[in-house]
Amino acid sequence: MESSWKAALASEFSQPYMQELRAFLAREKQQQKIIYPPGSEIFAALDATPLANVRVVIIGQDPYHGPNQAHGLCFSVRPGVARPPSLENILREVNSDMTDPDVPGGRADGRFGSSGSLLGWARQGVLLLNAVLTVERGRAGAHQRKGWEQFTDRVVEVIDREREHVVFLLWGSYAQKKGQRVDRRRHDVLTAPHPSPLSAHRGFFGCRHFSRANACLVAHGQPPIDWFATE
Repeated sequence: MESSWKAALASEFSQPYMQELRAFLAREKQQQKIIYPPGSEIFAALDATPLANVRVVIIGQDPYHGPNQAHGLCFSVRPGVARPPSLENILREVNSDMTDPDVPGGRADGRFGSSGSLLGWARQGVLLLNAVLTVERGRAGAHQRKGWEQFTDRVVEVIDREREHVVFLLWGSYAQKKGQRVDRRRHDVLTAPHPSPLSAHRGFFGCRHFSRANACLVAHGQPPIDWFATE
């Protein structure tokens, strides 16, 4: 894990819930169950976005459970992997929102392109945090309520306490509940329905969260995010 996060979260690793989580994951592996993402990428979101760099937070639920999809960044897939429907909708909104040259970071000639990798966002300070950091192959939600939610609650609390003027993009009721304790006096919180095909047409499309997030950043003297960046 990246050093600033390791220091901020050091006390969590000795907590009983984390020891129980470790034991659970060890049992799953002993039973030859396939777990995503690979062990080296479980904390990839924290590795890609050190604490001091966090400017925007996007919260997902748990990793993709299909082969070759999950790589530790919520909603993101590696280059060359087919984009899942929710990610497709997210990037549709990016392309709609950010091709307005009058918004911060907007470009009339911009387009996200064919990749599904959001690593370019993470490297600019967008923390792509799933609430649950592992999943069993083919079983969505299989590792919920095993301890990860408590760990990622601590991640959100650290950001809330240690950083200022972070923009939280909370899509859907699950993410909104996880972010409900964020101090709205110190941070900007934008909410919308989840980008899933089941709910995107209820207000995710047209929410303009990407240009609005950039406007918040610029208002506090920070550069906008290049939402078209993939690497």
